[in-house]
Amino acid sequence: MRHGKKFNHLSRKAAHRKSMLANMACSLIEHKRIKTTLAKAKALRVYIEPLITKSKNDTTHSRRVVFSYLKQKQAITELFGEISSKVAERNGGYIRILKLSNRLGDNAQMCFIELVDYNTDYTTNKPSSKKSRRRGGKKTSTNTSVVEDVPVVEDVPIVEDVPVVEDASVVEDVPVVEDVPVVEDVSVVEDVPVVEETAGNEETNDTDEKKENSKG
Repeated sequence: MRHGKKFNHLSRKAAHRKSMLANMACSLIEHKRIKTTLAKAKALRVYIEPLITKSKNDTTHSRRVVFSYLKQKQAITELFGEISSKVAERNGGYIRILKLSNRLGDNAQMCFIELVDYNTDYTTNKPSSKKSRRRGGKKTSTNTSVVEDVPVVEDVPIVEDVPVVEDASVVEDVPVVEDVPVVEDVSVVEDVPVVEETAGNEETNDTDEKKENSKG
């Protein structure tokens, strides 16, 4: 009979439940925030908060007691070092649970479980940052100084180095048109018909002379 046993067994045997909570506690100490189901988060909060209270008294006995629960040396060093100094002024409530939406597979309620002092979004004692304002006179002085430093334009006489057009005298080397006086050779054609006409005239003259001789 389980009369008066109202804690959640998480559907596990005692050894399985203790080892699971010990691993979750070490993960929470290492990462300062983990995601799990709401039932496990509530069981973990009851499991780890007494250990954090025990870490405020940094003695060999306290370390051995906490080590019997967590069984990891790195987690013990982190808990008794940084975490214990951060929660020294807090009298309890070291853990915060933030509910999330249900899980798709089995519709279990999910949540974040985290250490309160490591979430800066919810801290109220934030350092006040004062914004320093400058007067208008200082702004004008800085602006004028910037304008004075601008005479870099004086170092831009690059236009003087642009007489590259002088090297473009390639046009002078293009008098190839002068070497094409092919029209002068066509005069041979003009001389040919002159010879033919003279020859024809001589022949006609010879024939006329022959006719006259034959008549005579």
